Amino acid sequence: MRILALDSSGLVATVAIVEEAAGNEQTIAEYTLNYKKTHSQTLLPMLDEIVKMTELDLNEIDAIAAAAGPGSFTGLRIGSATAKGLGLALNKPLIHIPTLEGLAYNLCGTEKVVCPILDARRGQAYAGIYEFNGDRLSVLEDQMAVSIEELGERLLSYGRKVIFLGDGVPVFREALTEKIMAGCDISFAPANLNRQRAASVGALALRYYREGKIESAADHKPDYLRASQAERERQEKEEKKDDPFSV
Repeated sequence: MRILALDSSGLVATVAIVEEAAGNEQTIAEYTLNYKKTHSQTLLPMLDEIVKMTELDLNEIDAIAAAAGPGSFTGLRIGSATAKGLGLALNKPLIHIPTLEGLAYNLCGTEKVVCPILDARRGQAYAGIYEFNGDRLSVLEDQMAVSIEELGERLLSYGRKVIFLGDGVPVFREALTEKIMAGCDISFAPANLNRQRAASVGALALRYYREGKIESAADHKPDYLRASQAERERQEKEEKKDDPFSV
């Protein structure tokens, strides 16, 4: 089984090819870029380079895995469109990987509670709470858009060691360590594991594929979790327009 995995849900653009053969899993190739370029500039060239370097015939892959949100609205649309286009062109199924589950899988095997956090702006984080039983990821609390204070309260209720990762760490680290979870046993993933990696998305996708968790390219949709800023601003304008007492 061979899977092409994509993730452009955050600041990082990442592409990988993973496979399972004779019970052994391995990453064939991974290309990750965290630089000041848009995903529309990087994702397809990265994919093209990996295909060339591995001499891969895309018709030989079994499925396409995409980190499907939450995350950057623009990034999710680019990743979704790329995955859908490939799926339709190649007639391959898609594997819908929640962004935060894929990110949590970077820390596969840890005994700590894993809490990936992405900066959702406006004082909120996209977060999920997970644990591992061996290499099996279990969802303690599913993906949510939540204030960092509420997230801290949820984590404190478990009374366990917690490890954080994701692009929300630089934003919320001080608040977590000095106020919200001060004195608690918390840690942060090292730099090589703290951002999205397509190899992790692909490794989790292998398990999803075996469990039959696939979808058609036509049915694939990103999980935004909340309205975009443009949609929120439009709704606020409409509410003000409908309110006769608004100034």
